[in-house]
Amino acid sequence: MMIPQAKEPFQFYSRLSLMVMTGLCARNLQELLDHLCKVPESVIYQHTHQFLEQHQHLVPEPPNDFAYWVTHILQDERLGEKMAAIDTVRFNSLEALRQAFISMMELYLKAGGMLRQAPEGKELYLMRAIRFSIPTGIIVHDLNQFVDGLKKVSSSCLYLHMFEAKLRPPLGINDFSDWFETQLGETDLAKKVAGLDPYTQTLEGLRKRIIRFVERRVEKLHRVDS
Repeated sequence: MMIPQAKEPFQFYSRLSLMVMTGLCARNLQELLDHLCKVPESVIYQHTHQFLEQHQHLVPEPPNDFAYWVTHILQDERLGEKMAAIDTVRFNSLEALRQAFISMMELYLKAGGMLRQAPEGKELYLMRAIRFSIPTGIIVHDLNQFVDGLKKVSSSCLYLHMFEAKLRPPLGINDFSDWFETQLGETDLAKKVAGLDPYTQTLEGLRKRIIRFVERRVEKLHRVDS
């Protein structure tokens, strides 16, 4: 069997982010809650997705800025653990992710949770991310070319296509799985990539596993062809 050619090629993009101060800071949980109710989604992204990407060399990686600040600065381990358990990459929209944090903090405060103050100089300064998608110039038409391309691109490119992609249509689907299924008819391969757990490996580990999946599929196609 010949290696299938895609109906439409896949183009790898890289993600660049410009971090901008909002002028807002939180000294306690109530102030953080008040800010989160009003800030643009770009702030939610900066303190969750951007934070996750920057720390992907650690396993397990820190979950999000909010959980880290509550745990280590406010010294509220009970709430911090709950906030850390919010699964950032499973949400299909930043608004839904925002509401998850808001609901958790509201319930905690209504139940009489302690309103601890951050030490001076340890306030949480809120920032927003201005995001840019930059073409890498790598365009692929089949699985062999995909593997070659994936070996060359940066970790920010991998993060964009595997995680951030889930925030835009088709919601909840990474770009690689979407291309495998819709352009190559590789449904099983798409499911394998979609099922990878980002919390048990670094981005480089994730890259290697995707490459392994695709290479095995190519080997199988060659065996059938022979």
